[in-house]
Parts: sequence; C-alpha cells; structure tokens
Amino acid sequence: MKRIVTLLMAIASAFVGGTVASTVERAHAAAITATRLADPPAFQEASAGRTSVGLKPLTELSATDKYKGEDGGLYGGGRNAPPPAHLAAAKAAGARITPLNADGKPTGDGAIGLVSISMSNATQEFSLFKQLADKDARKSPRVVIVDCAQGGQAMAQWANPNAQAWTEADRRLSAAALGSKQVQVAWIKLANVQPSGDLAEHGRKLYADTLTVLQLAKKRFPNLRIAYLGSRIYAGYSNMPLNPEPYAYEGAFAVRWLIQDQVKGAAPLRYDEVAGAAQVPLLLWGPYLWADGTTPRKADGLTWQHDDLAADGTHPSESGRRKVANMLHDYFTTDALAKSWFTTR
Repeated sequence: MKRIVTLLMAIASAFVGGTVASTVERAHAAAITATRLADPPAFQEASAGRTSVGLKPLTELSATDKYKGEDGGLYGGGRNAPPPAHLAAAKAAGARITPLNADGKPTGDGAIGLVSISMSNATQEFSLFKQLADKDARKSPRVVIVDCAQGGQAMAQWANPNAQAWTEADRRLSAAALGSKQVQVAWIKLANVQPSGDLAEHGRKLYADTLTVLQLAKKRFPNLRIAYLGSRIYAGYSNMPLNPEPYAYEGAFAVRWLIQDQVKGAAPLRYDEVAGAAQVPLLLWGPYLWADGTTPRKADGLTWQHDDLAADGTHPSESGRRKVANMLHDYFTTDALAKSWFTTR
C-alpha cells in the first residue's frame, strides 16, 4: 500500500506540477482504498485510451437533450450565447475596460491587464497564446497579457486566500510592470485534482472552489470587469486518475451553473459595481475546448487526436497547446465583445 500511495502521489505531482498541496495530499490519502483502486469506473473507461467516449459537446446538446438531468447549450436551454440582459450587462462591463494607470485611473498610456488563473494545462496553453497575441499587430499595445496560471494550482488551491499561487501571481504581475488595479480581464480554466463522485458531487465542489477564487480575484483586482471561464480539453486518452473522462467533460456544467446563477441574481455572484457591491466580475464563456476525441465537432471540426496529448493523456502536447492557444487567440480577436478592448481601437 505504501508503494501505491507513493506512486499515486508521484503521478499527481506530474499533473499539478511541483509540490502537491496538503489539501490534495489529504484527498489522495482518503481516496486510496482497495475498492477505489480496483474499481474507479470513470478511470477504467479513460485508461483504455479511447478515441471517443460517445458524449456530445455541450455546444451540440439541444434544449431537449439531457445529460444527467442537464440540458444543452453553454448557457442552458440549448443556447450558446448569453441571454439578452446578460449580454447587455457584458457590453456595459466591456465598455468600462480601458487603459488604467497603476492607481486604477484612466489614462491613454495605461494598461489593460489580461491574466490567466488556473493549473498546469492552462499555463501551457495560455503562455503559447500570449506568444501568438503579442506578435499580432491587431492586439492593442495597451493590452498586457500575464500568464498567472501555475502547475500545482487547481481551483481548490487557488481558493485559499493565502495560497502560494497568489504570491506567485503577484510576482509575475510585478515582473510585467502591471499593477493589481490594472488587471481588468481574466481567463479561468476550471478543474480540480482527482475529482470523485458523480456530477452532483464533484461538479458542486468545483463550483464552490471557483466561486471562492472569483471572489478572491475581485478583491485582489478591484477593476476586474470580466472573467472568461472555460473547461477542460478531451481526456479520453488519460492513463491516470487525475482528471479523466467524464470529469473533464462534466467540468463544463460547473462553468454553466456559475453563469446561470449570476444571471439569476445570486448575491455571492453579484457583479454590479455600484456602491462597491460587486462580489465577482461579470462571467462569460470563453472558448469551449472539449470535443469527443477524433469525432469532429460540428461547428468547427475540432478533434482531439492522441498526438494532441502528452504521454499521460492529460496534459496537452505541443500540437494540443497550439490548438487551445489558437482558439483563445481567435476568440479574443473575433468575438464582438472581446475584440472591443483586445484589438486596436
């Protein structure tokens, strides 16, 4: 058993990068039982290296389709665009994104900070996106992109206000000469290490952790206007129980629940900045990254080939990184709302 514990911890370290936080260690210790090791259904499916898991991308599920009681569409009801009132609010929030100085005051030579907050996959993808974007003449010179995502720092780790992740994020912002009051946009990719249970269990855990992260981010970055949320890439090739299918697929529902609750006016997700009432930034979907392995996605033909994943089937390979980086780049340069502040005006 000791050897099994050591092996799983080593694998976990590879996924999350570097030192595994004590909370993750406790979760692993609780999970290491003979039954868990012998019969984890989701991992058994994923460990076969499947080119398809037979699930429809959330963008292709209709209002009448059901997955574990959930209907389709990024925003629910089969819709892949925000409801009209939320879209109007997003446009208003986007209009407030403007170059700011270090004190958070508008100035023509200030900066619009765009940061990432997430784990190892995200930093691999976002860092390449930054390279692409910084070479693109369409990007506004006022937009400063800082990759704050880090190995070892999934949502549960970022949810700790004293986490090393925040300290490292501050260091990276300082190195980029970007002040906390200049950060106005974030890309947050949702995932946790070795989730367990059904959607109702692991999805709500991911929801709760991400809500805390959003609230902490708003406190640390008071001018954070919009957070673009995303879920994982395909994980059917995974050969480790760290975030295989269907967990990678189901993380999208945590994204959707957060946005839906904000649309409904849930107090913990309030984004109205009048009288300092905002608890979090306004939430929108960024690019949706999941496709069912080698089955082409209807809208854009996206597939995930085995070569798009590293040997562990969990992290993206160079080609996988580039796919996500290109999707991020295309999103910020073509989406009507995002390009209003991302590109040269």
